[in-house]
Amino acid sequence: MRALSVASECAPLVKTGGLADVVGALPGAMAGQGADMRTLLPGYPAVLDQLELGDVVLSEEDLFGGRGEVVQAQIADLKLLILRAPHLYERGGSIYLNTAGQDWSDNPERFAALSWMAARLAREGVGEWRPQILHCHDWQAGLAPAYLRALGIHNVRAIVTIHNVAFHGLAPASKLDTLRLPHWMFTPDGLEFYGQISALKAGLVYADKLTTVSPTYARELLTPEFGMGLDGVLRARSADLSGILNGIDLDVWNPATDPNIAPYATPADKAENKTRLINEFDLPPGAGPLAVLISRLSEQKGLDLLIDALPGFLAKGGRLALLGSGDKGLEDTFRALADHHPNIAVRIGYDEALSHRMMAGGDAILVPSRFEPCGLTQMYGLRYGTVPVVALTGGLADTVIAANDAARKIGVATGLQFAPITAQALSGALDQLCALYAQPDLWQHIQRNAMAHPVGWGESAKQYAQLYQAII
Repeated sequence: MRALSVASECAPLVKTGGLADVVGALPGAMAGQGADMRTLLPGYPAVLDQLELGDVVLSEEDLFGGRGEVVQAQIADLKLLILRAPHLYERGGSIYLNTAGQDWSDNPERFAALSWMAARLAREGVGEWRPQILHCHDWQAGLAPAYLRALGIHNVRAIVTIHNVAFHGLAPASKLDTLRLPHWMFTPDGLEFYGQISALKAGLVYADKLTTVSPTYARELLTPEFGMGLDGVLRARSADLSGILNGIDLDVWNPATDPNIAPYATPADKAENKTRLINEFDLPPGAGPLAVLISRLSEQKGLDLLIDALPGFLAKGGRLALLGSGDKGLEDTFRALADHHPNIAVRIGYDEALSHRMMAGGDAILVPSRFEPCGLTQMYGLRYGTVPVVALTGGLADTVIAANDAARKIGVATGLQFAPITAQALSGALDQLCALYAQPDLWQHIQRNAMAHPVGWGESAKQYAQLYQAII
C-alpha cells in the first residue's frame, strides 16, 4: 500500500499541537502494516534548517504567486517530500500566524498550494513511486480531494482525517479562481459554507472516506453541539465516517528510557522525578497531590473552569505546575494566581523537554477540555503513571477508565472523569483526586493500571490498514 500523508506540521520538525505528533508517528505505525507512506510538508524555515534536501521531484513556476518545488528528504525513518515555496512559507511568525498573532492573510493560498501539489504528486508520482491513497489531515490539506476531482484523477483515493472540526480554513468566494477551484463546486452540496469557501468542507465532500481521531468524537461530530456547522455534511456521509483512536510514539514517550528524566519502570520509582519537578518549579512541600497541566491556554481546553475549581484543590494541599500559552487573558490570570499562591507555578510558552519532566514528576495530569477530539496528553499521562483527570468527552472518554465504584471493585480504573463539563463537576473530580491520593495502596494500583494501559499505535494502525485496503 502506497500512501501520501499531507499535513501542515509533523514532529519532530515542526509542531504546534498533537496533529504534528500523529503525523510524525503514523508512517512508522503503518510500515508495520505493510504501507509505504511518505509525508508532504511545507518548507518552513524550521523544517529546512533541520534537513538535508535531496532531489527536486516536481516543480511549478507559478504556484500561487511564485516558484514552488517538491524535494525529497528524510529524517530518521521518516520519508519526506518538502514543498519549497519561499513566497509562501519562508517568513517569520509562526506557521499559521504572523508576528502580531493574527492569521496570515494568504493562508488560503499557502495551504491550497500544499493540496495542489499533493494532487499533482498523486497524478505524476515520484519516479516509480506513486501513491494509491492521499491521506489528508485537517483543513490545511482539505482541498486535495477537490483538486483530485477537478483534475480528473480517479485512480487515487482520498481519506480526510478530522483532528479538530473547529477550524474550517475559510476563504472568500472571490478567491475561487485564485485557488484554482471550479465554480461548479461552489454550491451548498460542494465546498460552499455560508457564502465562503471552506477547505475542510471540500475535504469532507470530495474524499472517498472520512476518519476522525476517536470513536466518541465521531459520534459527537454528528450533532450540532460538536459539529461546528458541518454536522449536516457529516450526517450525510456518516456511512463513510469512522473513528480511529490516535496512538502515541512508545519510543519517544517511554519512562524507562526517556533521556529527559530519571528513568523508571514502576510508579513507586517516580519519587525522584517528583522531587526534581517541585524544585524546578519552586513549589513548597505538601501532603496533597502535585497536578500538572500542559496545554494550549484556551476556552476549548476548559481552563476557565479550572480557575474556578482551584481554591478547593489548593485548600486540600494540592499543588499545580502549568506549562502553556495561548489566550492572553488566561496567561495573565494564571500568572496572577501564581504570584498570589505559593502552591501554583506557571511557565508561559512551550518546552518539549520540560513537558517530559512534568509528565514524569506529576501525580496527576489535568485535561478539563470542553471538547477534545482525541487528546494525547492523557495518553502520555497513562504511559508515565501520571493519573489523568479528564472531562467526559471525545477521546478522553475513550482512553481513561474512570475510578468509579464499579471500576475500583474489579481493579481496572486508570484515572478520573467528570461530567457535566462544569467548574462544579471539575471541583468534585479534584476532591476525588485528593481522596484517592490519600490512600497510597489504591493510588499506586491506579497508577500501575495506567502504565499498563495500551496507548500505542498497534490496534489503530490495523484499522487504518483495513480502511486503506478497502478503498484501494
